[in-house]
Amino acid sequence: MFSPIMKLLEYVNRARIDAPAEDVFRWLGRPGAFERLNPPWQPFRGLSRTGSIESGGAATVLIPLGMLRLRWMLEHRDFVEGLQFREVQLKGPFAHWSHLTRAEPDGPDSCFLDNRVEYAMPLGLAGRALVGRLVLRRLKAAFRYRNNTLEQDLKAHGYYASMPRCKVAVSGASGTIGSNLVHYLTTAGHQVVRLVRDTGLRRDFQSNKSVIPWDPGRGVLDGSHLEGLDAFVHLSGETIMGRWTPAKKQRMRDSRVGTARLLADTLSRLEHPPKVFLCASAVGIYGSAGSDGVMDEDSPAGEGFLGELAREWEGACEGAAEAGIRVVHLRLGPVVTPLGGMLKSMLPPFKAGVGGPVGSGRQYVSWISLDDTLGAIEHCMLTQGIQGPVNITAPEPVTNGELTRTLGEVLRRPALLKVPGVALRTALGEMADESLLGSTRAVPGKLLDSGYDFRHPDIDTALRHVLGRG
Repeated sequence: MFSPIMKLLEYVNRARIDAPAEDVFRWLGRPGAFERLNPPWQPFRGLSRTGSIESGGAATVLIPLGMLRLRWMLEHRDFVEGLQFREVQLKGPFAHWSHLTRAEPDGPDSCFLDNRVEYAMPLGLAGRALVGRLVLRRLKAAFRYRNNTLEQDLKAHGYYASMPRCKVAVSGASGTIGSNLVHYLTTAGHQVVRLVRDTGLRRDFQSNKSVIPWDPGRGVLDGSHLEGLDAFVHLSGETIMGRWTPAKKQRMRDSRVGTARLLADTLSRLEHPPKVFLCASAVGIYGSAGSDGVMDEDSPAGEGFLGELAREWEGACEGAAEAGIRVVHLRLGPVVTPLGGMLKSMLPPFKAGVGGPVGSGRQYVSWISLDDTLGAIEHCMLTQGIQGPVNITAPEPVTNGELTRTLGEVLRRPALLKVPGVALRTALGEMADESLLGSTRAVPGKLLDSGYDFRHPDIDTALRHVLGRG
C-alpha cells in the first residue's frame, strides 16, 4: 500500500529480438540467465535462490551501492509458460518494485521482448528528487545491455543448436572468466560441474549445480568423478599482478603447471575420458615483440619468465594429448571487463580524470572482450578441427595509447596523465617490464579461419558495451 506522498513510476522497454519467442523464453528460464543479464558496471551478487522463474520461485541478491551493500529479496509471480513471468520485491531498496517480462511472437523467427517495470522510490517525493533520474538512466542502460546480450547469446548458441549438449567440467569457476563461463554454458543448455576446493561453495546462488572436490596443492583428485565428461575447461591460475618475488613466481608456476599436469594425467587414465581438454594459457608466451611483430599461433615462443611459464603450462598437457584427447591451449589476452583484470584496475583513475598511457603508450595490448572470451571457448570446445594453441584475442590489437584514449572518450574524461615506466619498474620490477610495458601484438588466426564471429572486434564497441555507454 502506498502513502499519499509515494508516486508509482513506470519504465517500459520493448525490443525486437531476432529469435523465436519460445527460444527466448526457454533461455530466460535456464540457470545462469540472471547472471548473463546482470550489467557488469554494477553487478549484483546472488546470495540464494529457490525454484525458478515459475510462480513461487525466489531469489536474494546483494546490490553494491558505493560502500553500502543492500539485500534485495525478489519473488516470481504470474508465470505463464512460454509467455511471461514477473519479479516482485519482497524486501529491498525500493518502496515498490514489480518487473514483468513478456515474450510475444513476431512471426516464426523473431519476437518482441517487453519489460515493464513499476517502481516507487524510498522516502517518497524526496527520494524521487534525489535519485529518480539516476535510477531511470540506469534502467535504460541496463535494458540496452540485457537485450543486446540476450540476442547475441542466442545467435552464438544457435551456431551449434544441431549439436548434442555437453557435460562440461570447469576448474577456476570462481574466477572472473570461469564464473561467467559457467553461466554462459548453462544458458546454452550444457550441463556444467565445477571443481572446487571449498565445499562451502555447495551453498551458493546456483545451489543446484554439482561440484567436484579437489586439492590441487596436494595433488589430490578422484578421477572417478570425471568419468563420462564431454569436455574439461581448466582456468585455474594465480594472478600475475604484483611484484614477482621468488615465492610469487613459485605460486604462479604451481597453480598453472602443477594443476594442468594433475588434470592431464588424471584424464588420460579414465576409462571414458572427455573428448576435449581446453587449458588456459596466455599470449605472454610470445614475449615482448615490440610494435612490429604480429604473432599468430605459428609464431615461436618468446623470452622472459612469462614465455617460459606458458611453455611449461602447455607442455604439462602432453599426457592428455598422448591419450588421444583433443587438447586446446587457450592463449588468453587481457580480458576487457569491469569485473576484474586490466579494466577494473584502470577504471578508478580514469573516472577521476587522472588516467593516461603507461610508459611510452606504443606497446601493443592483445585484448579481448569477456563475451568473446566465453564465445571463443565454446567455439573451440565444439569445433572438432581446432586443437593446439589458439589465440583468444580480438582481431584488432591496440596500442596502450589507443586503449587509454578510447577509454577516456567512452567515459568522457581526459586521459592525458602518463604513468612513467620507471615508476612502474620501481614498484613492480620484472612484472612491469614483461606485462605492463611489454608489447604483444597477437592475432586470432585460428578463430578467424574456423569462422568464429566476433561480437566486439574493436575496442570502442567492447568498452561501450561493458560500461553501459552505448
